[in-house]
Amino acid sequence: MTFAGFPVAALDFYDDLEVDNTKTFWEEHRHVYDEAVKAPMVALTAALEDEFGPAKIFRPYRDVRFAKDKTPYKTHQGAFVAVAPSTGYYVQVGAPGVRTGVGFYQAPPARLASFREAVDHETFGVGLQRILGRVERQGWTVGGDAVKTAPRGWSADHPRIDLLRHRSLTLGREHGFAPYVHTAELLDHVRADWRAGKPFIDWILTHVRG
Repeated sequence: MTFAGFPVAALDFYDDLEVDNTKTFWEEHRHVYDEAVKAPMVALTAALEDEFGPAKIFRPYRDVRFAKDKTPYKTHQGAFVAVAPSTGYYVQVGAPGVRTGVGFYQAPPARLASFREAVDHETFGVGLQRILGRVERQGWTVGGDAVKTAPRGWSADHPRIDLLRHRSLTLGREHGFAPYVHTAELLDHVRADWRAGKPFIDWILTHVRG
């Protein structure tokens, strides 16, 4: 299948799922998910595989074992290309439209410690600040999970304390309901976004161990 964009039906499907997140709705509309959501996502990531690597298409079911919210289905479809532990490229479609991202996610303690050591390094840390500043000027949002105060062992006066507080660090770009999300042109936008995020990924690959 050649990627031709996400049909309007994909966004409508998630609009409806947010209202009626039940097994009955899912079973009645499973064909819409398969045809309008999953198949285009598989085609999109396949078209990017030669440059970025194979993607994992996430399952549509939520893990509700320890969650207060017991609704059974995710209200978006994501795909992730892992290039290192907890690190890679992301694309998502859901009711709010399409978003792309790159990130350093859910790092185990040793890898998180290595990340913070690299942020602390005068040259490497400043290099990361420059990368993040550049993508923010291009319209990306810097996010991720962070502790509220200085991590144990680090001074609150550290010049890069905002980065040291992060337990994960992500870059996201919203495409929303732009007309091109329903066309093959979206492939070019996702490719351009992932290329723009590659300096961040390369920084992680170079400086973070574990």
